[in-house]
Amino acid sequence: MRIGVFTVLFQNLAFEAALDKAASAGVNAVEIGSGGYPGNHHCPVDELLESADKRKHYLEAIHSRGLIISALSCHYEPLHPDRSIAQESDEAFRKSVRLAQLLEVPVVNVLSGLPAGSPTDTQPNWVTCPWPDHFTEILDYQWNRVGIPYWQQAGKFAEEHGIKIAIEMHPGMLVYNVESLLHLRDATSPAVGCNFDPSHLFWNGVDPVAAIRKLGEAIFHVHGKDVYIDPFNVMVNGVNDPKPYSQIPHRSWTFRSIGYGHDSKTWKDIISALRMVGYDYVISIEHEDAMMSVDEGLAKGIALLQEAGISDSAGEIFWA
Repeated sequence: MRIGVFTVLFQNLAFEAALDKAASAGVNAVEIGSGGYPGNHHCPVDELLESADKRKHYLEAIHSRGLIISALSCHYEPLHPDRSIAQESDEAFRKSVRLAQLLEVPVVNVLSGLPAGSPTDTQPNWVTCPWPDHFTEILDYQWNRVGIPYWQQAGKFAEEHGIKIAIEMHPGMLVYNVESLLHLRDATSPAVGCNFDPSHLFWNGVDPVAAIRKLGEAIFHVHGKDVYIDPFNVMVNGVNDPKPYSQIPHRSWTFRSIGYGHDSKTWKDIISALRMVGYDYVISIEHEDAMMSVDEGLAKGIALLQEAGISDSAGEIFWA
């Protein structure tokens, strides 16, 4: 299993300087933003789509440093009721898929997006309970009239280009847990799977190991990110928390560097579960720790994953 890094944390650096930073940190894979929320600071998508020569030099810069591209990432809002946002999201997705095929990158990471509650609404609407009955009506509209039809087409497009779509299960989106991910996958395409980020599951009370075992072959990519659950604030207010991320003492949970939310045994269990279901690709560190610098957070995350990781094949069971 490889350790990688999501290069959005180096967005203040030029492309090759960011690659130098990643390589010197000790990773051997990079996840690169190709539009949407991550931006495309290190990926001139249009230029690369148009020029085989530029793609060649782009890949040479990566491979010469002992790195691979684990995924292109264009998390955005393809189901948004504002058609301009939805169209921009879809364009970023389709360009990312086409570029991934040309660069021989197997995965494009996305968010599912979130529709409005009805055709006349102007903002997305996240439903978390079935009653009053209008919530159930909203869910029917969001899934059957917007979400499934869009991702059926997107899944077909990805299949035609030989690319896997890895949806990050994220609260506030149509797909936010294992059940919703598998529901969308079953209703659309085997090219639709997940970018498994345990941090979003931890703070919703999900056991990542159980989630991994349920998802199995639907896991296409993995993020390395931790979260600290504040037991005192959770006991008072529960886990859903819209306060700004900067209000750490008052929040129910806070994103942390790997090992600062859950110990190495937890991460060893996660990695072992990934191997159990056949995932042997990349864990891409996503640094979003407001209490630690990028350099320190990345270094400590790499160190823990190096300790917890499994790199060699298991070999024969010689003792039985």
